[in-house]
Amino acid sequence: MRTSQGVFECGDLPLQRGGTLREARIVYKTFGTLSPRLDNVILYPTSYGAHHTDIEWLVNPERCLDPSRYFIVIPNMFTNGLSSSPSNTPGEFPQITTYDNVVQQRRLLNELFGIDRLKMVYGWSMGAQQAYHWAALFGDAVERIVVNCGSARTAPHNFVFLEGIRTTLLAARSPEEGLRAMGRIYAGWALSQTFYRREMWRGLGFASLEDFLVRSWEANFVRRDMRDLLAQLWTWQNGDISANDLYRGDLEMALAGIKAKVLLMPSATDLYFQTDDNRAELPHLKYGKLAEIPSVWGHRAGNPRDNPEDVAFIDAQVEALLAS
Repeated sequence: MRTSQGVFECGDLPLQRGGTLREARIVYKTFGTLSPRLDNVILYPTSYGAHHTDIEWLVNPERCLDPSRYFIVIPNMFTNGLSSSPSNTPGEFPQITTYDNVVQQRRLLNELFGIDRLKMVYGWSMGAQQAYHWAALFGDAVERIVVNCGSARTAPHNFVFLEGIRTTLLAARSPEEGLRAMGRIYAGWALSQTFYRREMWRGLGFASLEDFLVRSWEANFVRRDMRDLLAQLWTWQNGDISANDLYRGDLEMALAGIKAKVLLMPSATDLYFQTDDNRAELPHLKYGKLAEIPSVWGHRAGNPRDNPEDVAFIDAQVEALLAS
């Protein structure tokens, strides 16, 4: 599989909410070969706390993101620790919106590769929020989007969950203590009650529930910088495809303005982005389909690296979308 990695130098960026991100940069990775007509491009944005290495498992000839057929680009979000983030940028770090991210991603594709139209934007979680922004902001440039466990606007209950995380991090006596506590809170939200009732963590190779909490959840967040996670959390809380000059806060107008084919793919047991969020969005979309993942893996159903059944469901739905 042909791959390449690079850095897109964005320069000094005036930001949507004010301030400037100095010497901004996006770290990216590509997979596959760009076709002569530039018509086989899939953008695959990162999710909360994730680097491209955490999500690239789905880029596989046996999966829906097949690099033998498509040119797949993973741009790392600002604040994720690879692209411009509090941990690698001197001085006070400004507030970054999803809008800021996708505008620069579009520049990256156009200036580095000459790409002005995408076959699909595929996103999970915060990646799904970016996919939605792409379709709402750049209507003629996006043919399809997959909103996998995401929503057009961060719901109030989702916002409150994130407030609990933010407060925990800020109240901790040390960054490590905060990150370990964050992992334990996340463990109860990212997976469903049924997952724990059935002790499904045993199938992942953990000897006890405590072992699962420590080696999976605590370890997942301790490897990150608390400042980056707090900055990205703000971006998540303020996710809204209508929060811009084009739609002026009118969410229904923003949804109706999307020209792309939209696959809404929530998990039946997701506690962050509920199916009801997508059900409310669906009537306003010109070309929308809702396909609920019938899973007990909660939010993790949308990124099912260790869950073959959900991988098969996602593959089938996305391949049907690409064929449409």
